[in-house]
Amino acid sequence: MALNSTNKSAIRERLDFYRELGIGPLYRREVSAEAPACEAAEELIEVMETVAGEVAIEREQADQEAYQPTSDDREVKLRLIAEEIGPDCQRCKLAKLGRKQIVFGMGDPHAELMFIGEGPGADEDEQGLPFVGRAGQLLNNMIAAMGLKREQVYIANIVKCRPPGNRTPERDECDTCSPFLMRQIRVVRPKVIVALGATAAKNLLAVNDSMASLRGRFYDFSPPRMSGEADEPFDCKLAVTYHPAFLLRDPRQKSEAWKDLQMVMKYLGLKPAAKK
Repeated sequence: MALNSTNKSAIRERLDFYRELGIGPLYRREVSAEAPACEAAEELIEVMETVAGEVAIEREQADQEAYQPTSDDREVKLRLIAEEIGPDCQRCKLAKLGRKQIVFGMGDPHAELMFIGEGPGADEDEQGLPFVGRAGQLLNNMIAAMGLKREQVYIANIVKCRPPGNRTPERDECDTCSPFLMRQIRVVRPKVIVALGATAAKNLLAVNDSMASLRGRFYDFSPPRMSGEADEPFDCKLAVTYHPAFLLRDPRQKSEAWKDLQMVMKYLGLKPAAKK
């Protein structure tokens, strides 16, 4: 029995399809004289469909394994860092000292300006977000005075868990969180980081100077990479100013903090918000 036009057309279409997939060359197999030609054609089509399905699955798996977030996938990269930390990190003793949750950071993954504070307080620990208490409200006002919205900057802390009684984070706690913070910085790639307060400044710059000597200038900052990480080197500027919580205790220093922010604004080409 000869192949009918329908089977011939089906085979031709399948062959063209497999050539596009890169499958081939295909070889003719001897068919028994007793087997009708139409049955042989149907069997050939079935085998070829099976092969194509296996190839498609293999290619999909290879594509998934080869996928790495691009430089435009900063939100994805930040989420992966947060997932690696986990919702109940036990890497340092802060996990057992009363903290409720991790406060990872928030803001625009493409922000040119990044603020880094000391650590979460009670309100931040409750909500899981940085700078949402009274100090956070003042920081919002500082950002607005710079002509920006909170959503246009990125905000994080040296440690991601609240120290008991809002005490200063200890060295081992800062060192434990530091690799994750450095990765956040390298993902966001800000033009300027503003260290809020002495704890943030001393940890980021690895110095032990006073606020008076740290303020009023830019530092060249390059977050260190961990072994095995392949992202490109990154450099930015770092400025130091007072922590908003300190400014709430000593409002006289607000004018000095504004001088620090004006220096940052000039570097970024920002204009202060119009007075209402």
